[in-house]
Amino acid sequence: MQYTQLGRSGLKVSRLCLGTMNFGPQTEEADARSIMDSALESGINFFDTANVYGGAGHRGRTEEILGRWFATGGERRERTVLATKLYGTMTDRPNESRLSALSIRRALDASLKRLQTDYIDLYQFHHVDRLTPWDEIWQAIDVAVQQGKILYSGSSNFAGWHIAQAQEAAARRHSYGLVSEQSIYNLLTRNAELEVIPAAQHYGLGLIPWSPLQGGLLGGVLKKGHDGARRTEGRSLATLEKHREQIREFEDFAGELAREPGDIALAWLLHQAAVTAPIVGPRTREQLESALRALDLVLDAGALQRLDGIFPGYRTAPEDYAW
Repeated sequence: MQYTQLGRSGLKVSRLCLGTMNFGPQTEEADARSIMDSALESGINFFDTANVYGGAGHRGRTEEILGRWFATGGERRERTVLATKLYGTMTDRPNESRLSALSIRRALDASLKRLQTDYIDLYQFHHVDRLTPWDEIWQAIDVAVQQGKILYSGSSNFAGWHIAQAQEAAARRHSYGLVSEQSIYNLLTRNAELEVIPAAQHYGLGLIPWSPLQGGLLGGVLKKGHDGARRTEGRSLATLEKHREQIREFEDFAGELAREPGDIALAWLLHQAAVTAPIVGPRTREQLESALRALDLVLDAGALQRLDGIFPGYRTAPEDYAW
């Protein structure tokens, strides 16, 4: 396994992050435990979850699954860099969502209880809160750090200017601020290159891409569809139809390299300087094993140029759209 530091922090994490969103709604607990054990055995030490994961009828279930797994011993908690998130609505009561000081306190204590741990390594804001001042947010986070309940904080789904706003507010308070940004980023969705990635690099944030295969569309969806192995519907179907020719060309290129499309999509992310660790969300152990293959795939300059030709990216703003 390869490791790197998370942004400007001294925290070392694996180059792949295990996403747990499927644990509970789609993956039974016994299978989830098997996947987590396999991840640790392979050297993946970076696990990501959120307080809302678990399904509409059982929000928090995924954290509970992780907590019971930690409780089985074997130094599972000590071997894991644990990341969770808050912001989403947990109940219909006031102050059970967003980033007020009260919400942060309640959400953090509830996550700690579900996860059966006394601290969280990386506590992430699942979304920007446009109603709560940053001074209030950072005061609550500073208290949590002083209490030993969290070590680092990160953002998710922020715009570039939100990252700047958060970091400048933290600097005024002499707070440490964010160390990471979790953003959608893959060959097909590259908007983060405009402002999010430049902001993250400027402020020393590691980038944690979610949906690295764009919901499976970069995992060989056309070939699997022909084989009867995958059914695409809803928004994914609309995206597939819009980008069918690009995806077909991508899958053909993967065939030229004699590699699986998903391996190439993950490897491309690992070749991007800003990326710390893409989040892989396997539903089975086999899917986890397939993701690990990307770590050993080296894409030369010609291959990277070919991928940029199939899926054009962006230059840094404002040069992308101005002189």
